[in-house]
Amino acid sequence: MPLSKRYALVFAPEVVHDLAFIERKYHSLLRRQIRLHLTTGPEGETRKRKALEVPAPFGAQWELRLGPHNRFRVFYEVDLEAAIVTVLAIGVKDRNVLRIGREEYGT
Repeated sequence: MPLSKRYALVFAPEVVHDLAFIERKYHSLLRRQIRLHLTTGPEGETRKRKALEVPAPFGAQWELRLGPHNRFRVFYEVDLEAAIVTVLAIGVKDRNVLRIGREEYGT
């Protein structure tokens, strides 16, 4: 069985700001889950990953849902040739509102 292609993770500088608005107790969970889901096969749709329609928030191509009750959203793009996943934003979904940093987005 061939090994899956590994992708490098790159975090946009804004992600540090986004994390400041998420409870610290979830930071290690977010790091683990992002590494687990995005270092191999980040371009495949699953129950937790979906391709976004253009125009998408932050220019993201993909959304990853994770955490308790899938409350966290990770927006990212994939460079297949360079094998790089760039995480553009991380937010918290609460009912119909997505909070990224201080901003709120209705869905």
